[in-house]
Amino acid sequence: MKSVTRSLRILEAVARHQPVTVGELTKLFGLPKSTVQRTLLTLNEAGWLRANRRDTTRWEIGARVLAVRPAALQGSSLFAAARDPMIRLRDMLNETIHLSVPDALQGMVVVDRVDCDHAVRTFHAIGDASPLHATAAGHAVLAHLPASDVDEIATGILEGYGEETITDPGELRAELRRVKDRGYAVNHNQYLQGVCAIAAPVLDGDGVPLAAVAVSLPDSRFDAGRLPELGRLVTDTAAEITARHPR
Repeated sequence: MKSVTRSLRILEAVARHQPVTVGELTKLFGLPKSTVQRTLLTLNEAGWLRANRRDTTRWEIGARVLAVRPAALQGSSLFAAARDPMIRLRDMLNETIHLSVPDALQGMVVVDRVDCDHAVRTFHAIGDASPLHATAAGHAVLAHLPASDVDEIATGILEGYGEETITDPGELRAELRRVKDRGYAVNHNQYLQGVCAIAAPVLDGDGVPLAAVAVSLPDSRFDAGRLPELGRLVTDTAAEITARHPR
């Protein structure tokens, strides 16, 4: 039981401090380096942790952790409030609709999806994670977070995923102001090439973003002239989810 408790505490520490090294965890817990390393490797084999892509000496949360919360959320009041509005939005547009929640400032995690019936359509698995700075869902949430949180994102590394990704901190802040003013965010090939999205935030009673609802579609069906219409439909859906969610 002691080893299980230790593993959970190390898992929680990685979640708080990721990406983190073995040495940093050793100092944090006062444990032998071999013990920490063995625990990390065990959690890695189970899918709970993974090595950072850029620096394999550092550890971060793995996909299995990201998938647990979506499964839990399916019984939550947020999931219940969002399901019917998402289906109605899908039926109006015949495009895929996603509901994503912020994973602190680490990114957005897909927790629900309603598929369209096009042969060519976008697809994000439940539990998929994406960066805040390069997605419509991420921008929708960031635009309603405190300036200190935005600064934390903007002063870090804004990874470029394509020519359209915003990697300049000043440009990101300017875009977030536009998102907040118009009520919705637009992703045109900023993260995944050929994939576009329009998203709006789901807010709690204090204006804190709980989630983002997005319509996702292939670039081949993206029409900039429809943005006002799509933006209105997505923001109306987000507002309905907000109203249906218990305060």
